[in-house]
Amino acid sequence: MSYSSPDPIQMHGVSKRYELGIRATTAREAVSQRLHRVVRRGAVDSSELWSLRDVSFTVAEGEALGIVGPNGAGKSTILKILTGITVPTSGAVRTRGRVAALLEVGTGFHPELTGRENVYLNGAILGMSRRDIRSHFEAIVDFAGVERFLDTPVKRYSSGMYLRLAFAVAAHLEPDILIVDEILAVGDDEFQRKCLGRMQEVEREGRTVVFVSHDLDTLSRLCARSIWLEAGRVRHSGETGDVVRQYLAAHSTSLGQSATSVSAGPVTLNRVRVLPLHGELPAPLLRDDALAIEIEFVLTEATAGFDIAVYITNSRGTRILDQLLSDQNLQRMAPGTYRLRLEVPPVLNVGDYTVGVWFGTMYEEILNVPTTLSFTLVGSDRGRPERVLVLELPMSVTAVDAGIRRPR
Repeated sequence: MSYSSPDPIQMHGVSKRYELGIRATTAREAVSQRLHRVVRRGAVDSSELWSLRDVSFTVAEGEALGIVGPNGAGKSTILKILTGITVPTSGAVRTRGRVAALLEVGTGFHPELTGRENVYLNGAILGMSRRDIRSHFEAIVDFAGVERFLDTPVKRYSSGMYLRLAFAVAAHLEPDILIVDEILAVGDDEFQRKCLGRMQEVEREGRTVVFVSHDLDTLSRLCARSIWLEAGRVRHSGETGDVVRQYLAAHSTSLGQSATSVSAGPVTLNRVRVLPLHGELPAPLLRDDALAIEIEFVLTEATAGFDIAVYITNSRGTRILDQLLSDQNLQRMAPGTYRLRLEVPPVLNVGDYTVGVWFGTMYEEILNVPTTLSFTLVGSDRGRPERVLVLELPMSVTAVDAGIRRPR
């Protein structure tokens, strides 16, 4: 592999094999294991596990790369190779500059040393001088919020304290490359927001970030580009939104479809679906996509003033949308099988929702099913998880005192 590229991270054709079972300790055991492999030649060797297979990618300076994949896909193995904890079986990897990693709680900490001593120890490992560490010390302590316990051995820290100090050290000691695993999920919401903000600052400072997470919202907010690992191979790489969409399509279990038949009077509700406006199931339901709600029903007799309502309720029990067919038109329906389609623009925030369907007239209710199906919208809440609707209404600011001279 040529290393002429200035990219801080370069990985080419990397594979990693782990040997399972008991390692031979005598000549007799070694011969026995060798004969076993010869006999089973051509068959899958159950004593080997390939965690990675021919993985290649580069990360540019100032770029944040996301890595997504199910458990066992090889994500942590990549991070261990990048940090030098383990070496690849084949292929080549190169990192340029200081690498700070947070792979698990307390990574790089000595349990018998105090918090203060571990800050200086980690800084020294990164190649920083004592003066450089001292210049960042107050920011680290302020971020971690462990002032009272700085001179306490970290073995007495709670997991939360461990995490806060470990992340503060990794993110503030000016690493050229910051590598962060799913460990941030241990912290509370406030701490996760602080960590995300700090990683965005690190990226803006021109440093390189590699972020592994199952939290696709956070991944989308932090990383413009991502790779999807599956069974140790890169299944897809590119713009994070596209990677997330394909990953969810393959792994989502919360697709919006219900085939439960419910009847009352002349109405039978056969099926309700929620799907992307320009797609078909199975597909992920993304916050940024318009949705279509399809309702299939049977009407066995003509009913004067027949009307249909479709309503969406969020996880807090608040009815977000409530649309009547008569809001558009009121028509007399002959007996038959029908499909109603309601198009919903991308105004709902990420979260869990249910679809309810009501049939009736102005004077009576025929059939009301509050929860025909549940669905989940995924994507980024853009840092505002509390809001219900994402309307993006136009706003403007006008100076009303422009040109007015104020008295001195």
